[in-house]
Amino acid sequence: FPKAPFVSISNDQRRPLPNVRWLATVYHGLPKDSLKPSYERGGYLAFLGRLAPEKGPDLAIRIAQRANMPLRIAAKLPRRHSRYFKERLQPLIDASRTELVGEVDDSRKEGFLQNATALLFPIDWPEPFGLVMIEAMACGTPVIAFRRGSVPEVIENGLTGFVVDNEEEAIAAVGRLHELDRRSIRAAFEKRFTARRMAQDYVSHYRELTRHTPRIDKVAAHPITSATLATGDS
Repeated sequence: FPKAPFVSISNDQRRPLPNVRWLATVYHGLPKDSLKPSYERGGYLAFLGRLAPEKGPDLAIRIAQRANMPLRIAAKLPRRHSRYFKERLQPLIDASRTELVGEVDDSRKEGFLQNATALLFPIDWPEPFGLVMIEAMACGTPVIAFRRGSVPEVIENGLTGFVVDNEEEAIAAVGRLHELDRRSIRAAFEKRFTARRMAQDYVSHYRELTRHTPRIDKVAAHPITSATLATGDS
């Protein structure tokens, strides 16, 4: 579909597909009241996601350990990564203040994120859009994220969290979390990442598209009908 317009969920998503006709970028959004904020500082670092190498749970454990912070991991172990867990993660967990709380459903996710000092997002792949980042922001919780994929578009460095390039910078960012205001993080979520804003953006871009798309003013002389399709005539 070389002429069909597409909407990306981040600008970074476009990089591997330069020849696509991109109409706009519309970031994901959440219902405004689906997750409520907490303005207390929290008592642990959080990791929420799959225990897969590209998600960086081993990095999260090392960052928390070196920053002298407890870490709580909310995740379900995929079967195909069981070897990775046993060989890479379990030794780190045993030697650190890390707690595996298992998979959290929507009813538990709010409290898990609200009570965290920060969410760690140390991904090692160009993720088009990490929904967990805006879930944390909805709870007023800052995000420390690696500069991959859409991260620099989602996280406002020094406002909603810190965008870092390596483990050392992530550890330093933990020490700067006191600089961030959780009310400002929630306000940034409400401004940029609500479902209402997402819907308004889609409607706006679709309206713009219809204004520049030629309309068919005449009916074809021999329109295709169900009978035509049945006989194979045109």
